[in-house]
Amino acid sequence: MQQATPSAFEDRLVTFSYRGRLFLCRAERLDDQTYRPVVVCRAASLGEDDIELPADTDNASYGTEAEALRHAEQQAMRWVHDRTQGAQGQA
Repeated sequence: MQQATPSAFEDRLVTFSYRGRLFLCRAERLDDQTYRPVVVCRAASLGEDDIELPADTDNASYGTEAEALRHAEQQAMRWVHDRTQGAQGQA
């Protein structure tokens, strides 16, 4: 029986929903020591394209996959708040 060998650069995908939007977050492995958060907002309707969010910080790499994923989730939530009517003053 043959076993699949996982890639050294295999990425874990985390999905979550926030205020009606669906996000796909992953920590892209840059090298042996750093990860880059990547966030994709799934299209809200058929015929629309998914949106890959641009990096929101100059320090776009993290020392662990967990840190990069945590940042990706926070980035997604900030993105929604920035586009939500009346987002001013909300926590």
